[in-house]
Amino acid sequence: MIRRALLAALAALPSLPARAATEPRRETWRDGARGRDLPVLVRLPEARGPRPAVILSHGLGGSREGLAYLGTALADAGFVAIHLQHPGSDDAVWRGVAQRGPALAAAALDVGNAVARLQDGIFAVGEVQRRSAAPGLALSGRVDPALLAMAGHSYGAWLVQHMLGQRIPGGDRGLALPERRLRAGILLSPSPPRGIPPRLAFARVEVPILHVTGTEDQGWLEGATPADREVPFRYIEGPPQALAVLDGATHAAFAGEPGAGPRWEDPAFHPRTAGLAVLFLRAVLLRDQAAAAILRAGAPGLLAEGDRLEVKGF
Repeated sequence: MIRRALLAALAALPSLPARAATEPRRETWRDGARGRDLPVLVRLPEARGPRPAVILSHGLGGSREGLAYLGTALADAGFVAIHLQHPGSDDAVWRGVAQRGPALAAAALDVGNAVARLQDGIFAVGEVQRRSAAPGLALSGRVDPALLAMAGHSYGAWLVQHMLGQRIPGGDRGLALPERRLRAGILLSPSPPRGIPPRLAFARVEVPILHVTGTEDQGWLEGATPADREVPFRYIEGPPQALAVLDGATHAAFAGEPGAGPRWEDPAFHPRTAGLAVLFLRAVLLRDQAAAAILRAGAPGLLAEGDRLEVKGF
């Protein structure tokens, strides 16, 4: 049902043909420098040859199985989708635990998990490029290294924001940030900076970003309000930016995390979110003028009554 709705939403948009992707592949990527194994799920488009690629990062308590609606839509539209799982802040935190709240809060407040996520992101970008150039692997010859993007929800959006240049209080901890190999980003439930004025925090962001949030997108842990979710869009200047506020969408609406509960699996907002992501990436990565024009026009036929779309720099 969700897949059909996604394909219908994409096929209805001019210049956005939907093509079935191959079955997902589950792998484990080892970062030998850290002795860390990262579960990964790869979705390849039907089209052969080098394609633009998107690395997807789940939120707190998520997994590589989450955001499937987004990864599937991207692969159906011709992008390589690579779902990255982050041990320490993944679903192992809460599965089998009597009280989820304290366990999730402890994982979120662990600075080591935040640093590990940033290291995961940097490693994944390099590994995608390495695997695309190496023979005999799922990604062999499938990724255009000049067309890499990253998307994330909640804690994953926090990762994307910092990968693309948002300053970290106290400095970048020796990490090579911003990650210049990334050419675009997608933030589902963005977060405002903490401890740094927004204009300074986002001053070095130089790539296009799609920001997606909802009118009910409250953060139970960090206390972010729906208005807070718009802060990155308001303060990033220069590169093209788009902000979509979906009427009625909660923080859980974008997760698509199986087994996490009805709110985290609800598909009501998934087709709109995925359709916007494909439009945006076609516009900024592939220079698709038709997709850019649809965004400038407010994405008619895709968004629902009460939704709001703003763009700048297009």
